[in-house]
Amino acid sequence: MKCWRREKDKDKARKCFLENRSMFLEQLIADCNGISNPIRMFSSDQISEATNQFDPMCSLQHISSYFTWYKGIIEGRSYVIKRFIDPVVGEEERAYSDIALSARIAKEVVTAITYLHTAFSRIILHRDIKATNVFLDKNWKASLTDFSSAVTLPEGKSWIQGIVLGTMLLDYVKDLRERGEPVEFGGDSKDMRPGQMNMFLDLALRCCEVRNEDRPKMILVAKEIKLIEQASL
Repeated sequence: MKCWRREKDKDKARKCFLENRSMFLEQLIADCNGISNPIRMFSSDQISEATNQFDPMCSLQHISSYFTWYKGIIEGRSYVIKRFIDPVVGEEERAYSDIALSARIAKEVVTAITYLHTAFSRIILHRDIKATNVFLDKNWKASLTDFSSAVTLPEGKSWIQGIVLGTMLLDYVKDLRERGEPVEFGGDSKDMRPGQMNMFLDLALRCCEVRNEDRPKMILVAKEIKLIEQASL
């Protein structure tokens, strides 16, 4: 039943994507009066020449750990060019793809979230849990950072109304809940055993359930990830 529902949701999302993309392209072409292709592609040589080999003098004021903006002129038109800082995410040595290490990192992050949910008289919600807010030291030990969006729930309450910040759940526009800490992470599953893959997938799907009461609390998520970690040893 769950597999059928997931396939149905995928088909619906694919249909919406195609419809919205076609509408967007039609509007772009209309704005250009059909004279030019609104979506252009340029060669690396053209981009390199436009930025004078990515000369710092062509860079724009922007603070980021992942990319730099450059200004340049190609074929008589001004463009802003985004260059990712080496190593590009995904191109560095994938030492972290080891399943045991990945499970340990996930466990440490979820343990930190569980601590926020249970260690104080009032529950603390981080509200912006994503890969860029998790720091790894030289030993790949994870630390959860950036509590600028965190809120505390009133004592005795398991949810409050709030505005959308950080990573959003389906029902996040309505309220903030103890079970509703959204987590945004990617992962490399190529080294997983089938059993471990199924365990991770089952846990992830339960965390994405639409109804709040169907999603597990973080303390249970932490316990399950610990079991997955032990299964990888």
